[in-house]
Amino acid sequence: MSAVLDAPVARSPGRFSRFARRLGRVAERGIGIVAFLALWEALPRLGVVSDAYLSPPSAVVASIAQLVDTGQLWKHVAASLQRSLWGLLLASSSGVVLGLLIGSFRRLAAIVDPVLQLFRQTSAFALFPVFILFLGIGELSKVAIIFWASFWPVLLSTVSGVKQVDRLLVNSALSMGASPRFVFFKVVLPASLPSIFTGVRLAGAYSITALVAAEMIGAHSGLGFLTLNSQETFQIPTMYAGILLLAVLGLLLNYLLALLERRLLRWRKGLSLDD
Repeated sequence: MSAVLDAPVARSPGRFSRFARRLGRVAERGIGIVAFLALWEALPRLGVVSDAYLSPPSAVVASIAQLVDTGQLWKHVAASLQRSLWGLLLASSSGVVLGLLIGSFRRLAAIVDPVLQLFRQTSAFALFPVFILFLGIGELSKVAIIFWASFWPVLLSTVSGVKQVDRLLVNSALSMGASPRFVFFKVVLPASLPSIFTGVRLAGAYSITALVAAEMIGAHSGLGFLTLNSQETFQIPTMYAGILLLAVLGLLLNYLLALLERRLLRWRKGLSLDD
């Protein structure tokens, strides 16, 4: 009876130590952010940098609160999120499909690789006139710019992931009578998924980066538009609010993609040094 009563007490130190480790990791990550915000607040307050050029975080937060009160924030966030997600979704789906084909068929890779190398060196920003000429200044051209910037990391990571699949695994499956279809879906594709997700997460970051450029084209809403318009009208706190919100949006998108990766690749748990 006493052994049963003592069991929870014996486990409690382990639970406390795990909680302490998690709390310590959170504190370590927060130190840098707190120090950065403190320095940012101090520089304009102490007159080291003019607040006409660098608004303190308190003024930026007040500007965000004002955007919330007027209802403008949700309009800008919704517009930017819709453009980024459409561009990222199209880039990820087409990049994965084309990357799997190129990585699986050497002859196809030899044919299209020179063309792909040429196009991937062309910046989405340099293609502004082309997108506007063919697609106009509406939403389609904005999504196209984000698509172009996000497509290449997905494609290249997928091709690299397929080519790095251990040939021993493929040959072992074939020697046991597996069909090429089975080998592709049960061996090649699962082994390529870590590399594919790396490309998708990079594409997520690129989609936010290209968003500002995309919203330079005839946009009347979006965080990129908010940032650029605030700079032109010299509303500096609102400009920094737009920049901060773009960074937060990128962090949230990366977190969601990382969460999706962990859910789909549970079998990798314990295989890396971070686990």
